[in-house]
Amino acid sequence: MASPTIYLLPGWQGSGPGHWQTLWAQRYGDRLVEQDDWEWPRRGDWMSRLDDVLLSDPSLPARPAWLVAHSLGCHLVAAWAAHSRHVRRVAGALLVAPPDLLRIDLPPQLHTWRPAVLRQLPFPAIVVLSQDDPYGSGESGRALARAWGARTVDAGARGHLNADSGLGDWPAARGWLHELMPQ
Repeated sequence: MASPTIYLLPGWQGSGPGHWQTLWAQRYGDRLVEQDDWEWPRRGDWMSRLDDVLLSDPSLPARPAWLVAHSLGCHLVAAWAAHSRHVRRVAGALLVAPPDLLRIDLPPQLHTWRPAVLRQLPFPAIVVLSQDDPYGSGESGRALARAWGARTVDAGARGHLNADSGLGDWPAARGWLHELMPQ
């Protein structure tokens, strides 16, 4: 059986060298989706880039891809799934630490992502939340998961679930991704 195609969708400012997404790309060969502008992300541009990446993969849709998003990348998945004609190319998504876009202190670079897309995803998904994420409360994360039709997983008190959280290549998250995949 061929290994699954996994696309990694970083959030605002990308995933640095110690981030679990970067480590997954190095260790497992997952495909890190690069954006043209990590500092001033535009939702439409990021959605278009995801479409381009998925359309350029010759193995899709015969063998659908899996999306693994962190932070703003979670909102990318929701927005893309609500507007793309190519959602059949995706089998499921692991969505980690979605930020609350209604926060009063949301950086101005992210205001174009408002309002959050709150439609059920057309594929299975798991939303992983931290109890002390500085960019989104458990309440806001659970509300996003309900709107997206996703199951939630509590990762404990681990901050924003990024490189600063000291997760390494984060085997637990890899396990949650595999829970989504058919056996």
